[in-house]
Amino acid sequence: MFGLFKKKSEKEKLQEQYKKLLKEAHTLSTTNRKLSDEKTFEAEEVMKQLEKLS
Repeated sequence: MFGLFKKKSEKEKLQEQYKKLLKEAHTLSTTNRKLSDEKTFEAEEVMKQLEKLS
């Protein structure tokens, strides 16, 4: 209950963004390969930021 108002750390925000981008890339892979590749690239950039934080 006390974690309800807890702010997310930068690392948690980036992890959520990474998951979201990969999910979008997977969905787009069946319809638009170019957009899927762009989303995958964005996800890789987010992962690089995560690695810098670690």
